[in-house]
Order: sequence, then C-alpha cells, then structure tokens
Amino acid sequence: MQSITIGPNQAGQRLDKFLHKYLPAAGNGFLYKMLRKKNITLNGKKAEGNEILSAGDEVRAFLSEETFAKFSGRAAAVTQSDCDRSANEAAFPTEKRFADYTAAYERLRGITILYEDEDFLILNKPPGILTQKAAPIDLSLNEWLIGYLLKESPALAKELSVFRPSVCNRLDRNTSGIVLGGKTLAGLQYLNGCIRERRLQKYYRTICAGPLREAASIQACLVKDSSQNLVTVTELPENKAPGGMPVQKQSFIHTAYTPIAVTKEYTLLEVELITGKSHQIRAHLASIGHPLAGDAKYGSGTVNQDLKRRYGLTHQLLHAGRVVFPEVTSGTGSSLSKKTVIAPCPDFFRKLERELFGTGQIPEIK
Repeated sequence: MQSITIGPNQAGQRLDKFLHKYLPAAGNGFLYKMLRKKNITLNGKKAEGNEILSAGDEVRAFLSEETFAKFSGRAAAVTQSDCDRSANEAAFPTEKRFADYTAAYERLRGITILYEDEDFLILNKPPGILTQKAAPIDLSLNEWLIGYLLKESPALAKELSVFRPSVCNRLDRNTSGIVLGGKTLAGLQYLNGCIRERRLQKYYRTICAGPLREAASIQACLVKDSSQNLVTVTELPENKAPGGMPVQKQSFIHTAYTPIAVTKEYTLLEVELITGKSHQIRAHLASIGHPLAGDAKYGSGTVNQDLKRRYGLTHQLLHAGRVVFPEVTSGTGSSLSKKTVIAPCPDFFRKLERELFGTGQIPEIK
C-alpha cells in the first residue's frame, strides 16, 4: 500500500489529474477501475476521481509493488517494454531530468532574477536561450528555473513527482526579456489566469525597418503553420467583430506601438502586446511594411545583411521589457498587485540603439 498526503502544491486539483501525475504511465481505464474497486481511496473512502483535493487529504493506493513500479516509473528496473517511456519521462522527474536541471543552472549564462517571492520567480532571459525544450537534448530556461530552486531548497526534489514549478509565458529563442515563473501551484494558476484573461500589460522594445512617426493600434488575423513554425497575417473580415475567431484556425491579434526614436531608415518602438500569439509582433509589424531588424524569418534580407555587416547583428531585436500586474487586494497575486517589473535591455541592444539613433534621446525602459 502506498500513502500520499496532499501538500499545498497538490491541493486545488482534481483527484484524477493528480493520479495521472503520480502514476504517469497508467491510462484512464486503469485508474478509474482502481477507483471503482476501492484500490485507490481518498481519506479512507471510495472516490469518483472528480473530487477537488485539499491540503492534508490522504490518497491511498492498494497496488502491488510490481504494479506501482510499472505505472509510476520509480523503479530502475522498469524498461521501455514495461511502460510508455515517452509519457513517463514527460511526467516524472527521472535521473536524467534531475541532471538536466543541474546542467541548465550551471551552463546557461546571463539569466538574471528580476523578482522573487514565495509564489513567483520572474526572470530576464538573454537572447539565444530557449524558454522551454524544443527537443529532448535541449536545456532551457524552464530547467534553469527548477535547477535554481533545487539549489536554494533541495527538499523540493521530493515534490517533483507530482508538482513542478514552471515558466508561464514563452519567448522565442532570440527574443530577450521577461519570463514569468510560478514556484507553487497557486502561483502558476494565478499567472496562467492573468495571461489567459489578458489582465497583464506587456510591453516590448524593438527596432524595425523604416520610419514610423505616429503611435498606432493595429488589428488583424493570424494563421499559424505549426509544421513550418511560421505565421501569416491577414486582414480582419468586415463581418467579424475584433476579438473573435474570424475563421477556423485564425486568431484575432491586436498590437499597439509608440515610436521612441525615428530616422529615415529605422524606428525604435515600444510595443504593447494586447493579445499574445506566436510571433505576433514580428509578423504583425512585417505585414505593415516595417519588419524587425535582424529578423531572418519575417524580415528584410537586404536590411539584415547590412546590419550584420556593419554591427554584427545576427538575430531579431525584440525585448520583453516591462510587465504591469493588475490590482489584487488579497490572496495569491497580492504581492504583485499593481507592480511594474522591468527588464533592462541587453548591452548589445543598447549599443545598437546608440549607433542607429545617436545618444541622448533614448530613454531607459520604465
């Protein structure tokens, strides 16, 4: 018999969701059969699986050691033929995953902490680092976050089988700036809710090709081709209200920008990301004839070659520089209530600002 006492980072979720994390290689049919037969109980009673767990609840699993080893992934003897290895590794922190956490924390350079409290960890990501793994061999900011927390509190290792801290927003590899992380389940739920409900104000700094002399708020539709990791921007249909889903596989996008400095060739912009879709800023500005400097996917080859030759620029200049949190009077999120978090631009970005726009007219992010 295995007994698990629910802690704060497991509370607030459905029992069946918890069981999928605790027994990651077990399917729905097996878990619900165990619940029906009272081989898995909640607080000593039969459970349906839809119960919401509270801190202090006790989950008991009356399973043989062989069955437990097969579905939990905890035994070294479990082989690929015993269970679905891909599902198991995705859900359970194997020794390799622990090694990844340590390696990411030790090897990924330039990541800085902008804010930290009991529930949240807000980081400044340099360009060139993935926010999350794109392939099993990758090391990303997500592993760095867990590696940092394990170094600060080794006891976290005991919780990683059923809860993992995580980043909540994703930046492209070569986009720098603010990445929000949740250290607790409550922190993750709060941040994900803010992102989903668009309660965060998110501002980016970028350099685009051509002069933009007036602030504007632009709207369009975006279509994503996942196979090519590419998006296409189209106009809003006349008969569809902004904010909707005009046609299947299209998403409404809304971007606002304000010029900071302008020349005949370039504009330094502050961009507010009102909706948050893949490659939104890069594709949206390119669609109106002002692609980002250095953007190999949506940009101008002529502009990019010139910037590479003159300044060594090899990636798009896009930096998530400021996030403003909503007002929260109590509970999770109150520590961030109305708080503004700022990430300074990378040194290379600041250097190029001075080269392209001169000195004395470029304000810091605030």
